[in-house]
Amino acid sequence: MSNHQHTLIIDGTSGISGDMTVAALLDLGASEEHLREQLATLPVGGFTIAVTRVNKHGIDACDFDVQLAEELENHDHDMAWLYGNEAAAEHTHEHEHHHHDHVEHDHCHEHDHESHGHEGHHHAHHHHHRSLADVTAIIDGSQLSDGAKRRALAIFTALAAAEAKAHGKTPETVMFHEVGAVDSIVDVCSVAICLDDLGIEDIVVESLSEGHGTIRCAHGLMPIPVPAVVNLCQAGNIVLTPAPVAGELVTPTGAAIVAALRTSEHLPARYRIEAVGYGAGKRPYEGCSGTLRCLLVHADA
Repeated sequence: MSNHQHTLIIDGTSGISGDMTVAALLDLGASEEHLREQLATLPVGGFTIAVTRVNKHGIDACDFDVQLAEELENHDHDMAWLYGNEAAAEHTHEHEHHHHDHVEHDHCHEHDHESHGHEGHHHAHHHHHRSLADVTAIIDGSQLSDGAKRRALAIFTALAAAEAKAHGKTPETVMFHEVGAVDSIVDVCSVAICLDDLGIEDIVVESLSEGHGTIRCAHGLMPIPVPAVVNLCQAGNIVLTPAPVAGELVTPTGAAIVAALRTSEHLPARYRIEAVGYGAGKRPYEGCSGTLRCLLVHADA
């Protein structure tokens, strides 16, 4: 890479999620080997990552998947509850559903585990509830570069503030369920590691497209965008563009990446495209490419 400043343009027309962002950055040229080395320094275990190629609506894209060891895998009952047992069974070998950000339920029964305690599931899930201090300790305890640590912490801090506001708590007392679980820590840290590896300084996001409808959660139906995403877009002054898609295109993690890391909402007046990366989403939506496009550009002064 040449030593001039790199600008990243994130195209939000298909929404954004954590794993899609990692995949797009890897497709842009971030080193998978470096990512694996850095992730190995996180003081958490029980996960592996898979980086593969997939074709989404005719577009060749990178797919980034965090695979959890069985003792950490707590998604099956959630998927069954959301989609019915048949879909949960499909999910185990198709993974077409977006199972990293777990947005269908993370903002729903992520934080009130104090009150309803995940009856019937609590035996394996106590370690999934983490405070911002717990997540901070994990990131600080790694060997990520200072820049990568700073970005990862900024993303989680933005998430904690948005979730706390939604639930009437403080960022210090809000408890992450899925968002604090291993897969999301890996997603967020991976984004930070890849941005660092690519030498990206400026991040431009004009707007984010969001779908419509509702998501079923522990408290009944919740409108899209969900409260955490609404709060993040408000806090980050993010323009939302309604898309003709039934479903959620912007996940809390995706919105937090933009709210925490974006440096501009305006495209450079002139720029040269140095590389393009496509990151695959897990959910099949009609009328949406299901990929996140990122451009690495050199802005002409």
